[in-house]
Amino acid sequence: MQAQLLEREEANYASSSFPPPRDFQEVAHGKLRQGVKDGHRVQAVMAPTGAGKTYLGMRIIHEALLRGHSAMFVCDRTTLINQTSAVADTYGLTAHGILQANHWRVDRESKFQIASCQTLARRGWPDADIIVIDECHTLYAAWTEHVQTCRAKVIGLSATPFSAGMGKIFTNLVNAATMDDLTKAGVLVPMRVMSCTKVDMRGAATVGGEWSDRAAEERGMEIIGDVVTEWAKYASDRKTIVFGATIDHCEAMCRQFNEAGIMAATFTSDTTQEQRAVLLKEYSKPDSALRVLISVEALAKGFDVKDVGCVCDCRPLRKSLSTAIQMWGRGLRSSPETGKTDCLLLDFSGNIIRFAEDYADVFYNGLDSLDMGEKLDKAIRKDDEDKPEGKACPACNYKPVGKRCVACGWEHVSQSLIGHEAGEMREFMVGKATVGDKLAVWEQCCTHERGYGKPETAKGRAAHLYRSITGVFPRNLPDFDQTPNVPVSRAVRNKAQANKIAWRRAA
Repeated sequence: MQAQLLEREEANYASSSFPPPRDFQEVAHGKLRQGVKDGHRVQAVMAPTGAGKTYLGMRIIHEALLRGHSAMFVCDRTTLINQTSAVADTYGLTAHGILQANHWRVDRESKFQIASCQTLARRGWPDADIIVIDECHTLYAAWTEHVQTCRAKVIGLSATPFSAGMGKIFTNLVNAATMDDLTKAGVLVPMRVMSCTKVDMRGAATVGGEWSDRAAEERGMEIIGDVVTEWAKYASDRKTIVFGATIDHCEAMCRQFNEAGIMAATFTSDTTQEQRAVLLKEYSKPDSALRVLISVEALAKGFDVKDVGCVCDCRPLRKSLSTAIQMWGRGLRSSPETGKTDCLLLDFSGNIIRFAEDYADVFYNGLDSLDMGEKLDKAIRKDDEDKPEGKACPACNYKPVGKRCVACGWEHVSQSLIGHEAGEMREFMVGKATVGDKLAVWEQCCTHERGYGKPETAKGRAAHLYRSITGVFPRNLPDFDQTPNVPVSRAVRNKAQANKIAWRRAA
């Protein structure tokens, strides 16, 4: 209130200072600008943990503010408001208001506002030219309904845009960078997997195809002693996050850690704001006495303590790849100042085995479309009881490995789909028909998909058609929009039709 009584100072957004963007951040920003030019008002950005989603969102907002526009950054939880405000301050965007009752930073006249979905649901939306929505895969009605009717240009940010219905809200997906890109750049560290005692989920109850929380909790309780014993064996020198099935499961594991003389605490929806602040302050210290934090989902999004060196996955899943990626990502941020070189995943759930192939695909390629992400989170993965620990990579022995190894990049080539002649010019075949080298196949795929279906999904469909023929997604080839139309062979047309039939049967 005192600030409102004083003469208002004019905001100086030109004085803001951002670190130079990484190449992929600059490219993503450029793609968003082009998306606006192409008529996309509501766009989504897929960027893995560590890619700087908040940085990108703040740069977009800064660009709008310099042009005299108004902007809003929307957090998916009230608990992230102060963290986001502090980030804005570090970039010099101190002239912002926070829409939250009794907050000391309320300033309704500011052109830049930060708010939570919960507050906007209660108080309504102020007018804005630009809206940036963090964790946009969490589809709160408060913003999903508003963005479809408002005039603002909308940018959604997510590491895992897999939620059903996102393709109906966002008309364009920008894949900012892949996890492979960020690992090679040193932004993320490699993940090393230890196969531990597994929760036995055979015959467990399911709800909507996913194991029920209660079933996962009951089965998880049976191996709590193993979790503590094997953590002490493999990761006692690492700051750790443990994910459990329910709050009761988390609390039981916490008691077991503490009884073993290891300082641990739960961080769940039952943890008060005051308790969270104390826990985070202590856990963020490099020499923290608090070694283990245990959660269901509260730590899976927006939690960034870079020197976390171990993740214990004790929450069995068989559908939600996005949840698994969010959990594992808590330990993947690099921290060279603390000597961190990798993240150790202790797999008590079996998730890394169930999701190995799809995880590798997302690791190297991201998503081509929001529909692809939705499909990944709908598919039910069944356990292979004959191979409980998963296959090992023949090149580096990393476990588990799908068609491509996330440790060394080795790729499996299916001989049933791919044939080629010896020599420098690699000729691909569909059945008994030769369809050309990589470039020829890519040109045919692009041409075919331009002629069918929605234009906005043609690029992704062309990439998947190419992959079904060659075994890999297109790399080091001309961009879809720069690829000319060419005659399409009968073999490629037949392959596209066969893929469509198979997809419909699987849907």
